[in-house]
Amino acid sequence: MPKKGNVAVITGASSGMGREFAIQIAQNYPSIQEFWIIARRKDRLEQLQQKLLGRKVKILQLDLSCQKDIDELEQTLERKKPRVRILVNAAGFGIIGKIGKMQQKDCTGMVDLNCRALTAVTHIVLPYMTGKGQIIQMASSAAFMPQPGFAVYAASKSYVLCFSRALGRELKGKGITVTAVCPGPVKTEFFDIAETYEAVKLYKKLTMAKADRVVHQALVDAKNGRSVSVYGPLMKGFRLLAKFLPVDFLMMFVK
Repeated sequence: MPKKGNVAVITGASSGMGREFAIQIAQNYPSIQEFWIIARRKDRLEQLQQKLLGRKVKILQLDLSCQKDIDELEQTLERKKPRVRILVNAAGFGIIGKIGKMQQKDCTGMVDLNCRALTAVTHIVLPYMTGKGQIIQMASSAAFMPQPGFAVYAASKSYVLCFSRALGRELKGKGITVTAVCPGPVKTEFFDIAETYEAVKLYKKLTMAKADRVVHQALVDAKNGRSVSVYGPLMKGFRLLAKFLPVDFLMMFVK
């Protein structure tokens, strides 16, 4: 299979964490010669293109919640046969609210994009990845335990965490690492959608991290082959509590 220069494929690149990953990879990975940036908003992708330090950029205006757009990405991969060095799956969303008060499409939409689309993109990109490749999957600290009032999102991110760690084990012999990024609340446009039904809790607003710092830590952890990246002492502490304290006890404090 003919290969081209090293490529970074980034979903959810129009804003938030995906956009920040693209910018920092351009700054810190001189071996990446081309970026494939994927999102629904073409104008945002064109703005991002200007920040990628003159690298070759392929803009893919796709809605990964639609199977036909995933099929289009697969066909583009088959046609171009890129040499993918980094895959960042950052497309996803969450909505705060109790299941009974949310629309069904919002509940299933989170599962569809956060789980199904992430799995599909990983599967179709994997054959084009090289040794020493990196797969970075956006999970969340919400993955560490069930969260009443954020139930579907937390469950979807638990899937991402579990899937990523198992995939990393499967790929260990091929030299491809998989890192699940599990931050707490991050200051991005995520909460514009998240607060559709209910406002984010005050303690989460007070503990929000900056996207650039979370991404920097994630890239360091990915370079070092770590399976999970958790930014900051607060979320690292939360991860430990979720490991050792009874779930029913912890849920009393997050409902």
